[in-house]
Amino acid sequence: MSRTVWTVIGVIVAVVIAWFLVDVLFSLLWFIGKLVIVAVVAVVVYFVLRSVFGRGDGQGSIER
Repeated sequence: MSRTVWTVIGVIVAVVIAWFLVDVLFSLLWFIGKLVIVAVVAVVVYFVLRSVFGRGDGQGSIER
């Protein structure tokens, strides 16, 4: 009987630890995913802004 109780407690503890680890893992993966998305959007915005504002500067430097 005592062995069965310890087995049940062990299973419960294993599930709680696994739940915590999976939660931490998914939080970390979500953070990394958001970081990658932000980096890609930032690069796209940078090149769009550079092309928009770079045209005026490029023509101005040719006229000088």
